[in-house]
Amino acid sequence: MTDTLISLISVFIGILGGLSLGFLFKNYSSGVIGNTIAGVFGSILFIKVFGRLGFNPQAIMQSGSANMLLFIINMLVSFFGGAMAVFLSHKLKTKFNK
Repeated sequence: MTDTLISLISVFIGILGGLSLGFLFKNYSSGVIGNTIAGVFGSILFIKVFGRLGFNPQAIMQSGSANMLLFIINMLVSFFGGAMAVFLSHKLKTKFNK
């Protein structure tokens, strides 16, 4: 695996997080396109912010092979970031519509 592949997988997992939150909680959904966009940005934001703790793609591949524990943490943070972005975008949208 390369750093770029890990980053792409992280973004895909973030999209799944955003879409799954929109599917499970219909009132937070912004449609497929809106949830996808929020999932991408949430995943990237969370990995950039929390990746400094040591589970960014470069740290995962630092030894030359993939550190699976760091990879799993990266995927969980990406999923949570995508879901959180959908939730926050819904809160922001309802606040501006008042």
